[in-house]
Amino acid sequence: MLQSLSIRDIVLIEALDLEFGSGLTVLTGETGAGKSILLDSLGLALGNRADSGLVRQGTEKAQVTASFEPPAAGSRLAATLAENDIDIEPGEPLIIKRSVKADGGSRAFINDQPCSAALLRAVGGQLIEIHGQHDGRGLINPKGHRALLDIFAGVEGVAVREAFDDWQAAKSALEQAKQEQEAAENDRDYLEHSVAELSKFAPQPGEEQELALERATMMKGEKLTGDLEAIRAAFDGSNGGLASLRSAARRLDMIAEDHALLKEALESLDRAIIDATDAEDKLNAAADALSFDPQRLDDMETRLFDLRGLARKHRVEPDKLSDLLQDLQKRLAAISDGGRTLEDLEVSLAGARKSYIAAAESLRAKRSKAAKALDKAVAGELAPLKLDAARFETLLEEMPEDHWNKSGMDRIEFLISTNPGAPLAPLGKIASGGELSRFILALKVALAEEYGLKTIIFDEVDRGVGGAVASAIGDRLSRLSRGAQLLVVTHSPQVASKGDAHMLINKSRSGTVSRTDVSALDNEGRRQEIARMLSGADVTDEARAQADRLLEGV
Repeated sequence: MLQSLSIRDIVLIEALDLEFGSGLTVLTGETGAGKSILLDSLGLALGNRADSGLVRQGTEKAQVTASFEPPAAGSRLAATLAENDIDIEPGEPLIIKRSVKADGGSRAFINDQPCSAALLRAVGGQLIEIHGQHDGRGLINPKGHRALLDIFAGVEGVAVREAFDDWQAAKSALEQAKQEQEAAENDRDYLEHSVAELSKFAPQPGEEQELALERATMMKGEKLTGDLEAIRAAFDGSNGGLASLRSAARRLDMIAEDHALLKEALESLDRAIIDATDAEDKLNAAADALSFDPQRLDDMETRLFDLRGLARKHRVEPDKLSDLLQDLQKRLAAISDGGRTLEDLEVSLAGARKSYIAAAESLRAKRSKAAKALDKAVAGELAPLKLDAARFETLLEEMPEDHWNKSGMDRIEFLISTNPGAPLAPLGKIASGGELSRFILALKVALAEEYGLKTIIFDEVDRGVGGAVASAIGDRLSRLSRGAQLLVVTHSPQVASKGDAHMLINKSRSGTVSRTDVSALDNEGRRQEIARMLSGADVTDEARAQADRLLEGV
């Protein structure tokens, strides 16, 4: 709900601060007083084009500030603000500020946070509906007719949305499987060759490191073999060092009893033999460990180089070749299983499509029933609004399959005919300004109990009518305002008398300077203004009496 509107330096308005309440607020004034300026100012705050011509002559910029009640938690408006990083504390009013400079350029803020004009339009469309002589939004736009009918029917279409999502998911799964199958078929020769090649080679995880280590060890052994043989030759044979030590020990043993030093020498010699024997054993063990087999080395190098060559060929690390083999085997197997998989997915797709159609047809039945009820409700509102020759009909027809969506299979549009025998046509194409406003009013009244109303502005909905028709318009505006905030610009005293609040728009002159002001009227002020609307510039007692009768009838 619009709570307040502050206008600075827009055309004829120097400074204006207005407060608004719920219910029906009527705005009246003489022709040319500046009612359109007021609506243009509000439109600027709602994201309309920033025209520098709006800036009051002699000033640098114009500014409008509009304050609205806090957005409801979980509402579409709250989601829109959150999606655009506009932070509003719970319970804090929504304040929109828009300024335009005389030399061009504009700035916009929502609760002091900069925003684009596009965001203002998105937010403004969720705050206020303006229905005027040239309005092309709101109920006129067929894009919103399906949602309005669903609200009137009391359906949410959850089953259709879920069925549509399942159908699209099945369609995507089948398409992806077909692409994979096609790619696999194209790769069949490559897969068969690669699997055969890798299977024959049988790469093992960690094999490269093992082969490289063993190869390095054998090559090192090749270098040490000659030295080891020469060293071992010093130990081996009857003339080797160890044999000589043992021979000397035997001869010393026979004479060692004859002298103490000989005994000590024998003991030392025995220890040397033990150490030498241990050294010989270790030399033999090392020789065995470093044994060099030229054939084994050649086989090992061939395996290692082939392993690395395969890795380069398939662009993987050598240790990943075994994993690659498993993956290629699975892909090759999938070619054979792909036909069966596609058949299963096609069955699933057909089932999902059938479920969607069933849900959409069930929704259509509810829409069809609601459309008849809405047509009847609107028809009941037309005659009192001097539209008794007009017809209203809700078009409901099936769209081509490529246009089916989460909202169902139906195209929905409100159509009218204003003359007997004339064909039905879209709402905004054949109605004149006054007729269009009255059609919209009839729709609003018909939808009032179901439609989530917000602030609605009617600009001269009573244009071109008077008497009983104007009274009927006033009655319907009053009914509509019970569930919404209505601002109505009117020239009709019958409509003005129905207002819960009355604002007078007045233009004054001071020398060559003109100004537009708006003032809230008290009871006497309302009586005087309605009397003026009845009689013109010269307010008569009879006009005042008639004004009293209109006000008493509210």
